[in-house]
Amino acid sequence: MTLKMRLTRGGSKKRPYYRIVVAEGTAPRDGRFIERVGTYNPMLPKDHAERVRLFEDRVKYWLGHGATPTDRVARFLAAADLGPKRELSQQTKQHLPKAKAQERLKEAEERRRQAEEAAAAADASAAETPAGSEETQA
Repeated sequence: MTLKMRLTRGGSKKRPYYRIVVAEGTAPRDGRFIERVGTYNPMLPKDHAERVRLFEDRVKYWLGHGATPTDRVARFLAAADLGPKRELSQQTKQHLPKAKAQERLKEAEERRRQAEEAAAAADASAAETPAGSEETQA
């Protein structure tokens, strides 16, 4: 039996309210759970004390008994110094540009790099030319 510490959604349409619960990994999102260990109200400002409420002793108990928090709950626990800080993982590639756009970006980067190399070569040759012209004048 794998235990998860996750969010269950409540509230009305466009006014979400979440409970932080410990549930079996196979239980439905809003279905059966073992114990409620906190709440999360995203409608409140980020600095409001009631935005995330955790029952710390119960959270520590379930973490000690092998409950694994989801990414979002892990961030709440890290903010409350109850667990290590985890970054949210990008599981999709939808935020990346498409193939043709990536090709255009690579080509633009290559042109920029070649222009920088040409400018550096021109600066180097310009630095050598005045020194050589002084020798011919003497």
